[in-house]
Amino acid sequence: MPVPSPGTSFTDWLRGHAVPLAHLDPDAPLDDLEPLRDVIGDARVVAIGEHSHFIEQFSLLRRRLLRYLVERCDFTVLGFEYGFSEGLPLDSWARGEGSDDDLAAHLAAAVPVGISEPLRWIRRYNRTASSPVRFAGIDIPAAGGSLLPALEPVADYLRRVDPETLPALETAMRTASSFAGGSAAVAAPAWARLPAADQDALTAILSRLLVRFRALEPLYVSRGDRRDYELALHQLEGALHGDHTFRAMAGLFAGDGLTADTSARDVYMARSVLWHLERLAPGTRIVLAAHNAHIQKTPIAFDGHLTGLPMGQHLDRALGDDYFALGLTSVAGHTAEMRRDEKAPFGFTLADTALEPPEKGSVEAAFADAGSGLGLADLRRARTEVSDGPDRIRLQSTYVRTPVLDAFDGVLTTPASTVTADLAI
Repeated sequence: MPVPSPGTSFTDWLRGHAVPLAHLDPDAPLDDLEPLRDVIGDARVVAIGEHSHFIEQFSLLRRRLLRYLVERCDFTVLGFEYGFSEGLPLDSWARGEGSDDDLAAHLAAAVPVGISEPLRWIRRYNRTASSPVRFAGIDIPAAGGSLLPALEPVADYLRRVDPETLPALETAMRTASSFAGGSAAVAAPAWARLPAADQDALTAILSRLLVRFRALEPLYVSRGDRRDYELALHQLEGALHGDHTFRAMAGLFAGDGLTADTSARDVYMARSVLWHLERLAPGTRIVLAAHNAHIQKTPIAFDGHLTGLPMGQHLDRALGDDYFALGLTSVAGHTAEMRRDEKAPFGFTLADTALEPPEKGSVEAAFADAGSGLGLADLRRARTEVSDGPDRIRLQSTYVRTPVLDAFDGVLTTPASTVTADLAI
């Protein structure tokens, strides 16, 4: 293994090793992406991030990368930062069920985070593909907006295998419906306004049901089948992790939360990726789309305070080199700041915010100084050849302080970012 040279700065390394890309257009020729094949190696999960949602260039790059990884590297699944339960009908749609127009109804209650066009491409691709590309949701229900997308199918399952438990679950669903919203920005403050007794009763019911699921596994499987049991179990776990996330967010906003308590969402996301990986066809390879702060492999901290252990950290521990984290960021341009507003449809508004020049020590500053333009850097290689890497990466208009060479296996940087047009949020 090469020994890092003490005289080699990351910026100098980029000048010699960053791979320039020729296109943003998802329909453009793919040859400029061929160096990515050696960069990702044999990884079974390639996570593609973004420093902010609602950015046009990141959406285009993800679509290009998805097309390349499917058409040339035999990836067979798109995993997305989208509810696990809600992803199931989208998988069926992507494989050809229903009409093209049905997608709008499926996504009507979801925050528009760049999921529509990749799904439409998969459906078109699957019309002539010998092996269909699957879609997999990985997130807690409604990405934290409601517990009902998970609890409703669990109720259907229990009607078949354990109807005695339905009254308790229906009580939980009534409570869940009282604070459900289109996103966590709506649901979390509504949950916080519930009486403490109702909050605790909801947690107690879900916890007791989960213990019963596990304790009666042989009985449940005998009354149904293995797949239905494992699906309902994971959905119930998603509801419980969502419930915990409401409590964790309330503590975070109040300033008295437990250290890294919001990690409950990320560990469920990681388990969902593994759930799909274990149950789909042998040789399955997953393209995973989520925020940089979810895919990175190092803890999230702000002002020196540990706030979360991201999905990528859990996947790195479980998969090792079979997990590859590709961060997407921009040197300049604009970002979409999400400002809480309970009166808005999804509980927040977007502010088109100009980015300040890259901070010294950031990966963006290194790309700017190297003049790399639209380029890809293999950070696994950089770890062995650079003595000191960048210590921060953009998060919307601020930065996450983290050892970037350890947090990501690759970084793809665009010279400028713009907020996606025509978002009614």
